[in-house]
Amino acid sequence: MAHSLSSVSFAARVAIPAAKKPTRLSKSKHALVPRAHAHGEASTAPASAHGHGHGGGGGSSDRRPGDKKGFVEEMRFVAMKLHTREQAPKEGEKRAEPKPEQQPMRQWEPTKEKYLAFLVESKVMYEAMEEIVASGESPQYAAFVNTGLERTEGLTKDIAWFELTHAMKAPAADGPGLEYATFLKALAKNSPEKFICHFYNVYFAHSAGGKMIGRKVSEMILDGKELEFYKWAGEGGLETSLADVKDKLNAAAESWSREEKDTCLEETSKSFQMSGMLLRLIA
Repeated sequence: MAHSLSSVSFAARVAIPAAKKPTRLSKSKHALVPRAHAHGEASTAPASAHGHGHGGGGGSSDRRPGDKKGFVEEMRFVAMKLHTREQAPKEGEKRAEPKPEQQPMRQWEPTKEKYLAFLVESKVMYEAMEEIVASGESPQYAAFVNTGLERTEGLTKDIAWFELTHAMKAPAADGPGLEYATFLKALAKNSPEKFICHFYNVYFAHSAGGKMIGRKVSEMILDGKELEFYKWAGEGGLETSLADVKDKLNAAAESWSREEKDTCLEETSKSFQMSGMLLRLIA
């Protein structure tokens, strides 16, 4: 799974694959290994040469792995380094930690109650994402409104389905999802570059690893039902939306200095940490 039962898109998410053009989007072969999330871990972004030129220009000391393919590839590269070797044999560098969400899915113990709590907390976080890009806090956010990747509507339907079908009452969102939402709203006001790091990691992870997580959990506790959270009904489907958002992310980063790009990259471990706390609700 891209960003195994680990999306975000979430404390454990699977490896985030590079977004490809619609006809070539591929799935990670390691999708069922939970993706590790660093807590307070130092950034894997190089520490050399900040603030020289724009759009990745400048001398050789300003080069970053993947920058020739666009900034999304730089973000993917940094995210992959925060995976373990088991999760990403070719690129993973993180040492595995004894956290529930970082364990193989066969060791997970999901329940309907835990899954419902995860959906509720995820919803409040995705609501914050959607509110932020529509808020106008930064001119850069406007490009990410109505991308086709939005998850709030699907989550609303899934929570209602749980309540109706299983006679369950949805809990209040007062845990890691609310914490993440509050964090994002404050972050977005002060650092568009950092917010966009979270935006990328959450949505791209959910579109790959998150789908695999949803399928496996459903097989374990919901008789294989596919939830709306894991469906994309936008024009052209998921692959088209991913390709379009990738282009918009690359375009946004074109106006950033090298220092601003590195600020974005250095936020990756925080994104893994916050999403990891959400995923821990299921494990």
